[in-house]
Amino acid sequence: MPPVTARPFLKWAGGKAQLLDAFAKRAPRELAGGGLPVFVEPFMGGGAVYFHFNSVFRFRECHLFDINEELVLAYSVVKNDVAGLIDCLREISDDFLSQDGAGRREYYYATRDAFNCERETIDFGRYGADWVERAARFIFLNRTCFNGLYRVNSRGGFNVPFGRYGNPRILHEDLLRADAELMRNTTVHLGDFMQSEPYISKETFVYFDPPYRPLNRTSSFTQYAKEGFTDVEQRRLAAFYARCDAAGARLMLSNSDPRNADPDDAFFDNLYSGYHVDRVPAKRMINCDGAKRGAIHEIIVTNYDPHNHRER
Repeated sequence: MPPVTARPFLKWAGGKAQLLDAFAKRAPRELAGGGLPVFVEPFMGGGAVYFHFNSVFRFRECHLFDINEELVLAYSVVKNDVAGLIDCLREISDDFLSQDGAGRREYYYATRDAFNCERETIDFGRYGADWVERAARFIFLNRTCFNGLYRVNSRGGFNVPFGRYGNPRILHEDLLRADAELMRNTTVHLGDFMQSEPYISKETFVYFDPPYRPLNRTSSFTQYAKEGFTDVEQRRLAAFYARCDAAGARLMLSNSDPRNADPDDAFFDNLYSGYHVDRVPAKRMINCDGAKRGAIHEIIVTNYDPHNHRER
């Protein structure tokens, strides 16, 4: 069998796997010649873009940031102790899959309760042995919860219900090992997107994947952290984008297109006026109403002409 290609080990709402071709077509030309040896992603999320670009271009260094503590913990464990993570996931998988339907449901909710109760005892700022079991539980919940969603309540507790899959694959051993190998050049940071600024220069390619601006009141993917991500945050991000542009970096940003719901909504066109804004087709993969899962557009904002830009 051919070797497994590194790719996201988590399901993630708003994941960008379906847009990788669109991103690749708009990638800075300097990447091919090694002129941008540093990759920065201020919103790590599911990591599809990171895994793709780092697999293709093998950057000198990569820096991934996120304020989601569980996400940063899981990525850190994959990089630092993938063997221990695999052992723990295998035990969880064997226990879960040995149960009948009712037993699996009970196992899921018991694990979710333990995961939430133990949150207060985890030091998310300092790597420790207890991170391995927590990462395994996080991956298990991600693989068995409804639609692979990550949603928390006002107290930061994971509250997604059981997914009722027939035969979920909880342990992807080869994938985890491939991801750990690729992450050798990568540092994972817990922090707000602005904390990525020290790593951004004329040698950097930055991809921004902020929480989507909701298309309507029921389609928000922003509750990946209890603080949410409002239009005020979107404007703060646009100001940061401009600072990164001034630093000489190549920049790419994606988000939902508000014109999907309101043709007159020019929020992002106004916010990123002076930059290149493309619209590309995509599919809404997660919606509470199955009838509303369909074709939409997303925007891609670059600080260079993605179709005919010159080398610096």
